[in-house]
Amino acid sequence: MTSIHPTAIIEDGAEIGSDVSVGPYSVVGSGVSLGDGVRLHSHVVVGGRTRIGAQSEIFPFASIGLAPQDLKYGGEESELIIGERTTIREHVTMNPGTAGGGLVTRVGDDCLFMVGTHVAHDCIVGNHVILANNATIAGHVTVGDFAIIGGLSAVHQFVRIGAHAMIGGMSGIEQDLIPYGQAQGDRARLRGLNLVGLQRRDFSREGINTLRTAYRLLFAQEGTMQERVDAVVELYGENEAVMDVVNFVRADSSRAILQPKTANGG
Repeated sequence: MTSIHPTAIIEDGAEIGSDVSVGPYSVVGSGVSLGDGVRLHSHVVVGGRTRIGAQSEIFPFASIGLAPQDLKYGGEESELIIGERTTIREHVTMNPGTAGGGLVTRVGDDCLFMVGTHVAHDCIVGNHVILANNATIAGHVTVGDFAIIGGLSAVHQFVRIGAHAMIGGMSGIEQDLIPYGQAQGDRARLRGLNLVGLQRRDFSREGINTLRTAYRLLFAQEGTMQERVDAVVELYGENEAVMDVVNFVRADSSRAILQPKTANGG
């Protein structure tokens, strides 16, 4: 049965699914849609045109779907779409899209946003993504499936984070991080592959070894990036994970690809 606490405010026009729970002093705006089984703890604010998928759970003092923190935002109708079974912990903020980014911010299924994390306007976040405490992603960032962003890290606007990537805590990410990559640092550099994550996702030993070999070739110091990409495709083009990296590198982006630190410090 749906349970709405007497102190909660549900504005006219809000769509409330079955078995929804809205706790004390929470506010649900007129343009909000809560899927079946959604649970809002106390003091949660959900506004704007926000859709929250079934079985998702939001903890106290989260602010979801209110106006973007973008000076170019002119009040245009935009959306925030959150998937199913996603957990949003205390003090998390998520903003809808803007006219400059397609008018939608989208968060996938089975994600975990720990205390104080922030998802800015026009971000696209995949499935099974984790943002640890106080991690923030700026506007127009894309995050691939199973990526993990460590606590107190910040991702610059328009950056792409590849699937299965891992960002160490207290890192600043200014460039695109390849799928399966691992990055860390104040101004982060590529630190290799996310081998622990690959093992946890049940990638085969042979597949991981192939990906490691392709990674070494892709980021070798000899030749241009295009030449190295072509060599990787020729040698390992039948490996799906390798091609995930290749296609990521080949895709259009306003940011460069995050590089490893070289022996001479460059």
